[in-house]
Amino acid sequence: MLLLKLFFAFIQVGLFSVGGGYAAIPLIQEQIVDIYGLMTLEEFSDLVTVAEMTPGPISINSATFVGMRIAGIFGVFVCTIACIIPSFCICLMLAHFYYKYRSVKGVQVVLSAMRPAVVALIASAGASILMLGLFQAELAEVIPGNIRIVELGIFAGALFLLRKYRMNAILIILGSGVVGTAIYSLMGAV
Repeated sequence: MLLLKLFFAFIQVGLFSVGGGYAAIPLIQEQIVDIYGLMTLEEFSDLVTVAEMTPGPISINSATFVGMRIAGIFGVFVCTIACIIPSFCICLMLAHFYYKYRSVKGVQVVLSAMRPAVVALIASAGASILMLGLFQAELAEVIPGNIRIVELGIFAGALFLLRKYRMNAILIILGSGVVGTAIYSLMGAV
């Protein structure tokens, strides 16, 4: 029964996550945290962090981690395959139609009209991750006094290094992990 829930949850994620992996994060959260209650919001936040740092598409990494966390190795296969199947079938079908009708003006108009929706989905996922990182809550549940100062400092420092010095994002991610680990290790020792 649990594997069936996971299969249906990730079939929906794979089917409706238009715009890439970051657009899938709110859908995965809705299915796994809100609807089925298989993880807490904090566990999901940790999962997203690990999935972002792991090479590969974030939606598939998330599916793999959720499957392993909830149902072991069988969960890995069920969640990952369920997440991939809809996209694979849709891409095959769209590739066929795109190559057949790519010169039609209406196709170009439809693709142009979809761009703002994709940007909005990615912005929503970014805002959700930011709120989870800084407040450990969703946007509607944010209490201004509960801001996490360490995370805010690391975020501000990373943003500064990215914008001012155009540093490599991978180095910033690794450096943020090192700085965060050091700060929390020192805070735990005190």
